[in-house]
Amino acid sequence: MNLPKRNKPFAMIREFHLADWFTLANAVCGTGALFSMMTYLQTNNVMHVYFACALVLAALVFDVLDGRIARWRQKTSAMGRELDSLADIISFGVAPAVIAYGCGMQGLFDRIVLTCFVACGVSRLARYNVTAESLSDGENKVKYFEGTPIPTSLLLVLLMFVAAWQGALHESLWFGQVAFAGFTLHPLVLLFALSGSLMVSRIRFPKL
Repeated sequence: MNLPKRNKPFAMIREFHLADWFTLANAVCGTGALFSMMTYLQTNNVMHVYFACALVLAALVFDVLDGRIARWRQKTSAMGRELDSLADIISFGVAPAVIAYGCGMQGLFDRIVLTCFVACGVSRLARYNVTAESLSDGENKVKYFEGTPIPTSLLLVLLMFVAAWQGALHESLWFGQVAFAGFTLHPLVLLFALSGSLMVSRIRFPKL
């Protein structure tokens, strides 16, 4: 009688491709950005805002490298694609929203917009995962994106970096704040609304 083969401990980790480790580095950078902003909120030391923004930039570097390495080694997998999306939502969805919150967009309407921004990012990545095969037309590489890729949120992070550099945080945040129905909205947060809307749009952008 043949007994079923038992799975070896940590077998999943041994199945990771080289590109998957770069994807995990992306997620680690995004998580580090979150911790940096939490530290900023505790200490009010603006250096932690700089660290958070730099870590999102580092996440983009790893995000680019994992794709290039996967194509170079010609080793891709469904798990790698899902792993990439999960890392991206941390680094380019949640982290930019938390950076914006830490920089002063803390009103009720700000939080609603930032939450919608993250939701748009999640939706955009889910749509990409289920349509990637059809968008590639049978080739290994997708020819175009539907909606802006979520890493474009790095532009918003760079904007927050410049604001922090100029001391335009909290009460000094660019464009001030607007009171509506007893709650606060910072007009600057509308850039996150625009970014989220473009991510879930059907506009086609060629993939370079």
